[in-house]
Amino acid sequence: MLGLRETAEVTKPDGFEYYHYAPSMAAAILFIVLFGIATSVHMAQMIRSRTWFMIPFVIGGVLETIGYIGRALSANETKGEWTLGPYIIQTLMTLIAPAFLAASIYMELGRIVIMINGEKVLFIRRAWLTKIFVGGDVLSFLMQASGGGMMSGDSIDSINTGQKLVVAGLFVQVVFFGLFLIAAGLFHFRILQMPTTKSYELAWWKKHMLSLYVVSGLIFVRSIVRVVEYLQGFDGYIMTHEAFIYVFDATLMIIAVVIMNVIHPGEVAKEVRAAKSGRLEDKDGVGMNLMSA
Repeated sequence: MLGLRETAEVTKPDGFEYYHYAPSMAAAILFIVLFGIATSVHMAQMIRSRTWFMIPFVIGGVLETIGYIGRALSANETKGEWTLGPYIIQTLMTLIAPAFLAASIYMELGRIVIMINGEKVLFIRRAWLTKIFVGGDVLSFLMQASGGGMMSGDSIDSINTGQKLVVAGLFVQVVFFGLFLIAAGLFHFRILQMPTTKSYELAWWKKHMLSLYVVSGLIFVRSIVRVVEYLQGFDGYIMTHEAFIYVFDATLMIIAVVIMNVIHPGEVAKEVRAAKSGRLEDKDGVGMNLMSA
């Protein structure tokens, strides 16, 4: 896959270059700053609104920041004399970060369902909906992380096996994202056909569904491009042109992170807490059941 000759004597890939170009320091610094600021805002928003299901999203932003720090370290090295550490940091961190972003997106849909009493229109139970997609996300993460780790090996066999694992992990991510978009769209359509009282009262749930679609779509497109990148191999067109990592990964992911800054699910978390509180009060004979429709 790497287009390198494999011989019994090879202990480290001869002619293997970490980059086919001189990494841009300016681009790396730009995205370190952008991800750093957006992630810091997310952390503050999460703490202030107690939106704990956004913890994976914050972790994803931190990993993106670290990844571009790795690229900056590589850019600071002499061309052709790059070291393994920064290369692995930028490769692995930017590869697995979207899996963490996705986990929070999956959990947000479950909370929107709770908030507007929409479980009756789901094709499966809400708890299983979240478990299935988060489970698929964890599987994708483990496969990509394992593959990325193997790509730091000192043999062509290790690197090729790592690439295959990364491709498989990305395929899993694409499949689950595709299914998630279908599930979210089906839920959205059915709740509009059979609205609940809460879906009328809390009409702003629709903007959160919109942000969910857009962010999911951005991660979906990014994952497809990364699949093609790794299928082409180390000498492929995408991997040998730095613009792709910034246009179809860094840019798409920072847009996704900022969208969630602007349409933060803190108000969803607040309504869910109020609903749960109301339900508990009703059990004690106090207050109204805020979950009734």
